[in-house]
Amino acid sequence: MVRTSLIRYANIGFIGTGNMGKFMATNLINAGHHLKIFDSNKQCLVQFQGKSNAKCVETPADTVKDSNFVITMLPIGKIVRDVCTGNNSVFGAAKPGTYVIDCSTIDVATSQKLAEIAEKKDIHFVDAPVSGGVTGAEKATLTFMVGAKTSNDFEKVKEILSVMGKNIVHAGTNGNGLAAKIANNMLLAISMIATAEAMNLGIKLGLDKNVLTKLINSSSGRCWSSEMYNPVPGIMPTGAASNDYNGGFACELMQKDISLALDAANDIKVNIPLGEHASKIYNNLTKCGFAKKDFSVIYKYLNENPKA
Repeated sequence: MVRTSLIRYANIGFIGTGNMGKFMATNLINAGHHLKIFDSNKQCLVQFQGKSNAKCVETPADTVKDSNFVITMLPIGKIVRDVCTGNNSVFGAAKPGTYVIDCSTIDVATSQKLAEIAEKKDIHFVDAPVSGGVTGAEKATLTFMVGAKTSNDFEKVKEILSVMGKNIVHAGTNGNGLAAKIANNMLLAISMIATAEAMNLGIKLGLDKNVLTKLINSSSGRCWSSEMYNPVPGIMPTGAASNDYNGGFACELMQKDISLALDAANDIKVNIPLGEHASKIYNNLTKCGFAKKDFSVIYKYLNENPKA
């Protein structure tokens, strides 16, 4: 595909440079795009000061000036809504035709409402939550689950998202990207708990952890949590489990995502018993001092808390 000069050297606003956002923004800068960057935590902006193709600004509205695209990567729906529609907002400053790409993981209803507001202003709002974690953000191998109203909207944002990820999937209309994300993360939570339980049981029964891992990963129990993100320390030397469960995807964030799935399920009367149980487990972990630890810390909790 021949890329236009607009896409090749786009002017992009970027809001939210936390653990993942900072790498996503850096990859865009390294690809030659020109970024105006905002974060309410000024410390997050220090790394971009003095960088070519990057300018740190004072408000969300400032990111929009001369920008063709605005990307948001924020923790909760209320913040996304405030950034888009509050004081000095993105929607207030955006010119018609601007693409706003929200990569945050928030509730579907808020995202769909923002898409409706944007459409009335001739702004293209797209939900594009990510999977792949901090490592994926750093290596530009993220998966983007895109909710875009039209195929044209999807193709427009795909060119930008492809700089930050390798799998860009059109999940359907507005909100569908988030629907896919919360369903995926609910499954991830459940599979991590199950993997931790199976590994803990096998090891306590006398199996060597490496032998057990090899057997599971060549058998029907194989899954991403067992093969790519094993929760047992020492199985994956560079994984969070081998770093005292530091880094990675925090339990409190996993609990937030499962809560989004529960809320959505309640709204449409869908039964998710394992999702409900996973929510209770991660809620308990956050209350037991593991809130900031990687979600694979469930293995440590099970290992250290035998059944009475």
